[in-house]
Amino acid sequence: MHRMKKLLDLYQQWRGEEPANVQQLPGAGSNRSYVRLTDHKGKSVIGVIGTSRDEDHAFIYLTEHFSKRKLPVPKILAASDDQLRYLQTDLGSTSLFDAIRGGREAGGRYTLKEQELLKRTIRELPNIQIHGARGLDFSNCYPQAEFDVDSVLFDLNYFKYCFLKATELDFHELKLEADFRLFAKDLTTDEYMADGDLQSPTVTSFLYRDFQARNVMIDHDGNPFFIDYQGGRKGPYYYDLASFLWQASARYPHKLRRELVYEYYNSLKNYIEVPPARHFVNRLSLFVLFRTLQVLGAYGFRGYFEQKKHFIESIPPAIQNLRELLASTASFHYPYLMDLLRQLTELPQFQQIEATASRADGYKTTDLNPYKAHPQDGPATFSKYDAQGPLVVRVFSFSYTKGIPEDESGNGGGYVFDCRSTHNPGRYEPYKQLTGLDEPVIRFLEDDGEILTFLDSVYKLADAHVRRYIQRGFTSLMFCFGCTGGQHRSVYSAQHLAEHIHEKFGIEVRITHREQNITQTLEAKS
Repeated sequence: MHRMKKLLDLYQQWRGEEPANVQQLPGAGSNRSYVRLTDHKGKSVIGVIGTSRDEDHAFIYLTEHFSKRKLPVPKILAASDDQLRYLQTDLGSTSLFDAIRGGREAGGRYTLKEQELLKRTIRELPNIQIHGARGLDFSNCYPQAEFDVDSVLFDLNYFKYCFLKATELDFHELKLEADFRLFAKDLTTDEYMADGDLQSPTVTSFLYRDFQARNVMIDHDGNPFFIDYQGGRKGPYYYDLASFLWQASARYPHKLRRELVYEYYNSLKNYIEVPPARHFVNRLSLFVLFRTLQVLGAYGFRGYFEQKKHFIESIPPAIQNLRELLASTASFHYPYLMDLLRQLTELPQFQQIEATASRADGYKTTDLNPYKAHPQDGPATFSKYDAQGPLVVRVFSFSYTKGIPEDESGNGGGYVFDCRSTHNPGRYEPYKQLTGLDEPVIRFLEDDGEILTFLDSVYKLADAHVRRYIQRGFTSLMFCFGCTGGQHRSVYSAQHLAEHIHEKFGIEVRITHREQNITQTLEAKS
């Protein structure tokens, strides 16, 4: 009560009157208390009561610095002499976390509107990281000024003692420590080859440290504003990107995650001379691994030791992130650590999530590289495969009542898949005027799950066939999907197979939804 009175006194000194309404806001995972103070005209500000002067000073300093650089952050309106109480502009009540709740609760099936909010946010991130770092006095940061080897080792040992030991998996302490030290050195040293010479980036960047959807507020126009960066410090920009996109609970689909990496990389070009894409991807994978271990350490402490159910439930999705990372093309030079992590992902208590996570995305995780980007990125793309030949794949959707599409290549046709065994959205009124390209139909099919099981087998067959055709120098391959009306199930299946083949092999794919009069060409990657 005494601290609240002091905050109200600060408000009265600033506003010249007492607030008409005081509303306590939910806690944000820290020791700070937040209240919304509203005047008699209905205009509100946020009052903050802190417990750590150093932490509050860091937030106030950073906010004032970022505001001068016109970054999307709140403004400090008033602060007490000891900086334990301050007033800031009210950015509303809608966080990005709240705004994308629908997609998260739908198992990672985000609407176009939700995807656009994510893209706006990720495009804005380099602004605060690079532009915000200019002229910043990092000695004001709390609890430390810079991301360094000691801080990395602290987090890796947190993972070891709070999570790894709790699983009762046997390991060699000294061998693990040696790989930890090598890992820490790599995370804090960034070098790459450019024009045959070894280069080291000289860019200074602000590491947000806690960049997550809960710490981004969305205004009425859908613009992102950043909050809760008081734990930030000087450090590599990869860290925040990995924290945001590989947050286990977000369940971002592989395709969306790749698009967001691509958006970030292109936005970063507006602020610095970016490293080559291959180097960027390799560096990012290091930080994804580090953040995954860091998160597991926190989940282990909160879950295993403090017995908090939410954190225990968060462990399997985080293990799935680790499983996917180990199955990707990412190259890690820590043999003992990698072997130990593979053993960890194979423990019986973590196996259940593997099948469900793969189905939720509609792809088999080991078949996709989570760091690929778009063909527009040019020769140095994030793609796992370069286009290896003149093979062109044509994918059709059709109605069986109107016959199977003809093969104009003269090869006599290719694969024909019958989708009619799967649940038909066309039987229900809300979906009759829609197609398999529309979000409501996509959610219907993926929530039902039959189409995902069907396509899982198709992907395996198609991958093997495309790969062999490329090896043999063939130039044409055809896939057709048929259903009753050529509107829902066949359209969904054809579109997803086409995108899958294009993303994985980088070759030209031509899509024809015959009954919908829709054609599309996915150009070969350079």
